[in-house]
Amino acid sequence: MNLNRRTFIKGTAASLALSSVAARGAVINPEKTYRVALLGTGWYGKSDLFRLIQVANVEVVGLCDVDTKQLSQAQEMVSKRQKSGKKPNGYGNYKDLLAKEKPEIVLIGSPDHWHPLMCIDAIKSGAHVFVQKPISVDVIEGEAMLAAARKYNKVVQVGTQRRSTPFLKEAKEKYIDTGKLGKISHVDICCYYPMRNGSNPPLQAVPDHLDYEMWTGPAPLRPYDGLPHIRWWRAFMEYGNGVVGDMCVHMLDAVRWSMDLGWPKKISSTGGIWVQKDAKSNITDTQTALFEYDDLNIVWNHRTWGSPADPKYPWSYKFYGDKGTLECSTMMYDYTPLRGVDAEPEHVDVVIDRTNYPEDLTEERIELNAAPAMRAHMLDFLAAIENGGRPVADIEQGHISTASCILANISQSLGGRDLVYDPKTRTVVGDPEATALLMRPYREGYVHPHPDHV
Repeated sequence: MNLNRRTFIKGTAASLALSSVAARGAVINPEKTYRVALLGTGWYGKSDLFRLIQVANVEVVGLCDVDTKQLSQAQEMVSKRQKSGKKPNGYGNYKDLLAKEKPEIVLIGSPDHWHPLMCIDAIKSGAHVFVQKPISVDVIEGEAMLAAARKYNKVVQVGTQRRSTPFLKEAKEKYIDTGKLGKISHVDICCYYPMRNGSNPPLQAVPDHLDYEMWTGPAPLRPYDGLPHIRWWRAFMEYGNGVVGDMCVHMLDAVRWSMDLGWPKKISSTGGIWVQKDAKSNITDTQTALFEYDDLNIVWNHRTWGSPADPKYPWSYKFYGDKGTLECSTMMYDYTPLRGVDAEPEHVDVVIDRTNYPEDLTEERIELNAAPAMRAHMLDFLAAIENGGRPVADIEQGHISTASCILANISQSLGGRDLVYDPKTRTVVGDPEATALLMRPYREGYVHPHPDHV
């Protein structure tokens, strides 16, 4: 692999990320320039795009957003970040962008309720896709996205970047893959961030710069009470899957990747709005979910109120083995051997690259700790495109993690009963009521995708 290509990557950090890709036998063409489009120009959509620009030759040919103010700002920002200095064309309808610009790569940073239709349409247009997590709001949407990716032979990478986080890959390789933890039969995953919006904004007129009908798309049309795309949407199950879909999907996916796990054997969950009852928000403020495997339980807990169970690890995953414990977060990991085990404890912190990517330091709202992971994630995505393989966060893996979280929410809505999902029949075994909830109704004018008809 020829690493002498400063126009393709810059700095030793990107070289190290690329060497990890090379270790899997991948080859990336340094002369290739990809035509790229971004659908959804909010905070994380732009962040994903900027990480791709940092590690690859790309020409951003189109941006799509239903908010003309946000779109215009994004056009200016991208023109200053990409090498050509060109301002990408702007669109209010992503289908127009796909038809006119014909991008080779499409990044999807929209709210969750638009992910499936955008992803499937982008695949059908001939593009490879990077889609943020969770991939869908219901299970059948995810099945359709997977079916489309396979039918049209396109690479779809999911934004579960723990799989590309350098120090977490190190933790997996040193302590999980080697068996140093011994037999692992319990994993705790959690989030104790105050993520549930507690406000009650009044109904108001839709501003001229926002196409609220298009923003809502296939979801139910709520009375307008403020800019929904500025994170207010995460407070509502109409558009996403609550804290479980937003935060559990990351931690569950990291555990599944670390231990090479597929679908859970059984899923159950309890919880509700138990404390923060006065807000409009309809996502749970308290929830526990159990993902069962053979001789292994993965237990999720979230509270959007009170103090975290472990202030050092408020959003984390922790492996408990009979020879030691491994605690992991986006910021650090800690290995603690069991008493009597001949090993030393180890603490490792995330390394934030402030030298090779100085533009990170002035980027608004950037998650500096996640930037190295996302750069490596984008390189892995490109390697899969150029070599015809599966990326580390392939759509199938993203679907399993997303659908498992959706099934936990379904269990919670049905009083906490056990659910067993069969991906072959796309049903909850022996539970017609739960099976009916695998596919939500779409608003009039939109057709719900189905894996048999993509």
